[in-house]
Amino acid sequence: MTDDDRVFKALADASRRFLLDLLFARDGRTLTELESELEMSRFGVAKHLKILEEAGLVVARRSGREKLHFLNPVPIRLIHDRWIDKYTEHHATTLIDLKNALEQEEES
Repeated sequence: MTDDDRVFKALADASRRFLLDLLFARDGRTLTELESELEMSRFGVAKHLKILEEAGLVVARRSGREKLHFLNPVPIRLIHDRWIDKYTEHHATTLIDLKNALEQEEES
């Protein structure tokens, strides 16, 4: 499985996307904090976090007895650059060309 596949798999689940949103809002949360935001067992949240970690979307660090989870936005940016920019760049260029042509026409 490629890195892109792991990221897409991780993002395919609504609960995992919600966990990412929680970490975006406030990074460095414990499993207990994240669990309190979801109607899911501790084991279920831990399982989702593991998938997010395997995809590189979440990084966990120990702080004393606690394990803190942090959002890593780099894999999402790589997906954006690879899969979104590639398909929207042509459209944006076309719109800029159209704007310039209309402005030149208006000046004439």
